[in-house]
Amino acid sequence: MIELPFARDEYQQRLRKIRTEMAKRGLELLIVNDVANQHYVTGYDGWSFYTPQVVLVPIEEVEPVWIGRAMDAAGGLLTAWMSPENVVGFPEDHVQRADRHPMDWIANWIVAKGWGNRHIGIELEAYYFSPKGHARLVAGLPNAKWHDADLLVNWIRAVKSAPEIANLRKASTLAEAAVARAFEVIAPGVRECDAIASIQAAQIAGSPDFAGDITALPPTILGGENASAPHIMWSDRRFGDNETIALELAGVCRRYAAGLARTMQLGKTPTRVSDTAKAVIEGMDAVLDAVRPGTSAEAVEGAWRKVIQRYGLKKESRIGYSIGVAYPPDWGEHTISLRPGDKTVLTPGNVVHSILGMWMDGWGIEISETILVTESGHETLTKFPREVHVKS
Repeated sequence: MIELPFARDEYQQRLRKIRTEMAKRGLELLIVNDVANQHYVTGYDGWSFYTPQVVLVPIEEVEPVWIGRAMDAAGGLLTAWMSPENVVGFPEDHVQRADRHPMDWIANWIVAKGWGNRHIGIELEAYYFSPKGHARLVAGLPNAKWHDADLLVNWIRAVKSAPEIANLRKASTLAEAAVARAFEVIAPGVRECDAIASIQAAQIAGSPDFAGDITALPPTILGGENASAPHIMWSDRRFGDNETIALELAGVCRRYAAGLARTMQLGKTPTRVSDTAKAVIEGMDAVLDAVRPGTSAEAVEGAWRKVIQRYGLKKESRIGYSIGVAYPPDWGEHTISLRPGDKTVLTPGNVVHSILGMWMDGWGIEISETILVTESGHETLTKFPREVHVKS
């Protein structure tokens, strides 16, 4: 077996919290479809989620069950903490067939287990759980009572344990290495794709002490007019002599993601860039001053908004979100959002990625930090100069 990311007791503690919430909701079985949640519950780690896979958590004090493609069950035996009988593979003749579906087989397995008439909670918003898969699962379990259990596991994930925070510290080191590499390699005439290749090398091998993982979001370098939009991908475009470049990068260790955004300037810094950067950096200081236990998510955003209003700026999108275990296509946990109306009260162990992006007409600036809420305040896990990095 590959070394588990955490001790078995860590997984047992997670299960106790999940089952406590299941009991509050009257759920007797939880079907976990979100890949990050599956990893959180079982430790299973593989690029197999392009075919249906689920994790079943019964209310009884027994091990969860991972069910996926038969050839990937071998990976479950290597990476999941459960006993071999709780790593189950559906047969190959159910893979990508028009006349049958893996959820048919999974439903039959649940019935055979005696769980077919239970109150079943299910994650309906998971990225890789298809409408057809849900329809076939429901058809195969006609006696079940269905309940929407979206975010049940996510909210438990929102409070990190000490071992999880240790992984996030390592991820932050890799994020810092990625930004440092970007500052090193980006220059006028360099192709975006070549810079990305070097940045990705730092994300994976930026530490001699531990490995980096694939980031749930690809590295983003926004130069020239592309910097006015936050999620444009790279190309073979060459950086110009006088460009403002927004970098949104990350490090990931054992699937735990830390985000880090910074801005660099090739050539002389335009006044508009330096003035906006001053506002954004001051806004980040206000965010950090506000992050502490007992403060609401919307109050943190309000501290930022108060600063940028003084500069005549505004930002419609949220300025941060809970971050932790991450699989493509997203590294957010879909729980805490730093925005107006989110009254979630910050708790020690919450980790948020606060990203202050200002996307203007033809250019943009990004500065972010991955922030741990502590008993007495906060700690920035990512530690890197926030000023615009000028490269003349």
